Amino acid sequence: MSGAAPSQSKDLAWLLRGLAQEVPAIRGSALLSSDGMLKAAYGLDRVHSEYLAALASGLFSMARSAGTKFDGAGEVRQVVAELKSSQLYLSWAGHNSVLAVLASGDADPAIVGLEMARLIRAVRPFLDTAPRPSAPGSGDRTP
Repeated sequence: MSGAAPSQSKDLAWLLRGLAQEVPAIRGSALLSSDGMLKAAYGLDRVHSEYLAALASGLFSMARSAGTKFDGAGEVRQVVAELKSSQLYLSWAGHNSVLAVLASGDADPAIVGLEMARLIRAVRPFLDTAPRPSAPGSGDRTP
């Protein structure tokens, strides 16, 4: 779990649990670094949480690319995907962080989005992910 100490990850999972209690239609959620590393999860087993984190990272990255190309900036506020019987919400959650929420198909998008935004505003500094250090030997080399 990059960027989060074990005790911080437990605290973050508690926050995700609170989000699910506020919005019972939420089936699971994950907080991840923008490069897809799972920081905390609630409601899904480890395998599904890591899959959600990887998927969310890719979708969020594509949205950032679309924003750069068509909006002049790579800033993404939210990505929403309506699936057959579920809804997937991705929100920017701080520096290098994304919040992914999987909700039932009958969830009210306004309520899910509002509660996600409320959580992020309340604890945003704790959701930031520090940049990962470069691997040894991967820095610029002068010939």
